[in-house]
Parts: sequence; C-alpha cells; structure tokens
Amino acid sequence: MIEKKDIELEKAVLIGVVTKDQNEEQSKEYLDELEFLTFTAGGEVKKRFTQKMEFPNPKTYIGTGKMEQVRQYIEDNHISTAIFDDELSSSQERNISKILNVKVLDRTNLILDIFAQRAQTSSARTQVELAQCEYLLPRLRGMWTHLERQKGGIGMREPGETEIETDRRIVRDKIALLKAKIKTIDKQMSVQRGNRGKMVRVALVGYTNVGKSTLMNTVSKSAVFAENKLFATLDTTVRKVVIQNLPFLLTDTVGFIRKLPTQLVESFKSTLDEVREADLLLHIVNISHPNFEDHIASVEKILGEIDSSDKPVIMVFNKIDAYKAKPFDDTDLIAQRTGEHYSLAEWKKTWMNRVGKNNALFISALNKQNLEEFKKRVYDEVRDIHVTRFPYNHFLYPDYDYENMGKEEE
Repeated sequence: MIEKKDIELEKAVLIGVVTKDQNEEQSKEYLDELEFLTFTAGGEVKKRFTQKMEFPNPKTYIGTGKMEQVRQYIEDNHISTAIFDDELSSSQERNISKILNVKVLDRTNLILDIFAQRAQTSSARTQVELAQCEYLLPRLRGMWTHLERQKGGIGMREPGETEIETDRRIVRDKIALLKAKIKTIDKQMSVQRGNRGKMVRVALVGYTNVGKSTLMNTVSKSAVFAENKLFATLDTTVRKVVIQNLPFLLTDTVGFIRKLPTQLVESFKSTLDEVREADLLLHIVNISHPNFEDHIASVEKILGEIDSSDKPVIMVFNKIDAYKAKPFDDTDLIAQRTGEHYSLAEWKKTWMNRVGKNNALFISALNKQNLEEFKKRVYDEVRDIHVTRFPYNHFLYPDYDYENMGKEEE
C-alpha cells in the first residue's frame, strides 16, 4: 500500500517596503496578497518584514539594519525562502542571496512558479516556459557564480567564451525556439477561433480569484476547475451557452493581478487573444474584497495594455453573499464614513450607477442569487450584437421570457 504523507510547506518570510508611492495600508494589502500567492505556491509564511523608505535600496531592496534583522530571524527559525514584494534586479538578488544564504524570490518569480504548477496543456506550458526563460536570462550571473569561469573541453566553447556566456547563448536559443513554437500555437488557436463561425463571443475577465470559473460552471452547466486559490484557471476554456434560444460562446480566461509580470503578458499573447477577439466582456469583480476598486483599476489597466479597453463591458459584482459592511459608530465625531461602511444598496447609488444602463449587476455565482437578472442582461446585449451582425434574424429572438426560463430551470 502507498502511504499517505502530509506535504510539508516551505517556511518563508515576506519582505516589503512603505514608500512615498505606497503607503502602509497599500503595503499591508500587497503583503496579504503575497501571502495568498505563497500559500497557493505551497509555502507557509512565518513572518512579515516591512521598512519605511523613500524608495527601495538599489543594492539590497531594504536597509542594512533591517536586512540583518531578517537574516537573524531566518537563521534562528530555519527559514528556507525569502520572498520580496517587488521585482528584484539581478544585482539585488545576488547581493541579498549572499547575505541571507537562502532561496530568494520576488513577486514575479513566485507568480511564474504558480503558473508553472497550474499549466496543464502544451500551449500553457510553452507560454510559461518562455516567460521563465525571459525572466532567467538577465539573472544568470547572480544565480551561478561558477558560470564566470571559462569552460573547457573539445567543441564546448567558442574562443574566449566563458561558461556564463555559453549558458546565456543556450537560454537565448531556447527563447527563440519557444517563440517559434508559440507562433505555431497562435496559428492553431487562430484557426480554432475561425472555425467557431460568426457566433457572438463573450469573455469573462477580472482579477484572479473573483469567481469567474464558478460563474462559467453555473451558466454553461460545465465542470471547469474552480478553487479558492489564485490562478486556479490558467488554460482558456470556451463553452457554447444557450440562454432561451440564443446561442453564444462564453470564454473563461486567466485572472489578472497587480504587478503582473510583463513577461507573462507577452508570452500569454495567444491566450489573451481570446479577450481581444471577444465581442463583449463580462468584468467580474469580487465585491466582498475590501479593495475591489483597486482590483477594477488593475484589470482596466491590463485591458488597456492588450488593446481591449474599447470593448462593450458589463460589470458583474460577484460574491454578494460574502459581502459585509464594516459597522460605523455614529457617536464617534472624529471617524469618517468610507466605502467599507456602505451597504450594497448604498454602493449601487455611487459610481456604479453611472457605468451604463443596467451595466452593474450584483450576483452570487455560488448561491445563484440574481442569476435571472444577469442572464437577461447578457441575453439583451448578445441579441443586440447578433442582430447587428445578422439584421434579418431579429424576429428569431424575442424579449427575455422569465416564465419560460423558470420552466427550463426546472
């Protein structure tokens, strides 16, 4: 019999900074997210370290005194990994590794590791591998000090070529090979998209872990993998969905995140093409998250980077079942009432009321709350796009019928 063993989580510490561009509250939230990323990757956070600085130290990210404090804690508690909240330069990574003498990761490296774990298809694995190679190339010197020596042996090097130069050439060749492979994948996916005909395409976009896959499963009655972890979905899933008698294609895409590595945006071009070619975007937002407005801004920024900000968008505020307004003390004369104290009814009267007619929907994909309203809004929008494309088909799709819809559900 095979013995069942508990997987031991890697012990890690998190290091972040408070700067003029990132206040204490933002720094705490970024470290909360970094802790969730660490848990998703298979690590356990034992302690967080933050330091107030005007800007990160160009040599060691944090000051020498704080670095010594981190080193002492790592030594005393047998910590194996130090994770930094921002992307480290190759020189910073090299200097920090010499001081701490443990594995040093930054936010980008951690996200790449999660993507590598989650990649299932050949397409996703190739795209992740390309991103890893592009991340690795400028950091080779810091990772392997032995690469500075010249490499001997017949036919093993060019005149005067050091081992690090050989390794760089190998990585560059690998990048060129992977890029060629991704071009082939792009063509294949382009053909697949072309074979779908003229059906209206709807894409689910949003921050990671907002419930896109759960909503996909609920609406399409499929079984897309969904889990309460970051980047549970990596491979794009497309399903044919029929609301009443109107068919369209619904695409579940990879979630976005703040400080998303540029290597991933570039290497995942073929996956993000599903968003670029969509006729309608459903921007899913986890309204129960205290900083969901920042998440919206991050997603809109990335949509702008991939030339998709001009598409029609319906904002879908998910997880209303988990939303709880923070109690506000009316007797406290100093305290100010902010968004965290708003009820859902009050939120609906804010900027959410100005995103377009019926363009802000409040649902719970898990508990199927307000799904009829969601389906009607999507049906109306898809029907408008379809009728614009095929003007003589307008009589095929009448107004949304709640009564028949209820019978279908039964």
